Amino acid sequence: MPGDVRLARISDVALVLDEHLDAVDDASSGAVTTFVGRVRDHDPDAAGAVVALEYSAHPDAESALRTIAEKASAGTAASVAVSHRVGRLAVGDAAVVIAVASPHRAEAFEVCRAVIEQIKLELPVWKRQVEADGTTAWKGIGG
Repeated sequence: MPGDVRLARISDVALVLDEHLDAVDDASSGAVTTFVGRVRDHDPDAAGAVVALEYSAHPDAESALRTIAEKASAGTAASVAVSHRVGRLAVGDAAVVIAVASPHRAEAFEVCRAVIEQIKLELPVWKRQVEADGTTAWKGIGG
């Protein structure tokens, strides 16, 4: 049985954590975990400072994101809200936001971690890393 996915979205506008928290709000949930993946100013493969990431997604990415969240929460009492951003993001911008609510903390943490790990492995989203000197590099799924 698929899990309780209340939001699974690919978005070209800024991601808002509170929207995700509101989506999983439930009086029966004693635990809420969140994950926010942000653009950082460095990368081990970059020669210089990273100034932006440009994300693009396959047309089926939103469906794939929902499937990832359903699988991660299947057989649990957890509710999930997850979004991934596309377009050009500056350092500090949120690229991924996940909120998971569950009756107990262990399950909330477990489901949240499963969602982000599978996003990194399976979600058909690619990013082009932009360095301060204009150098760019494409990163694929898992990059």
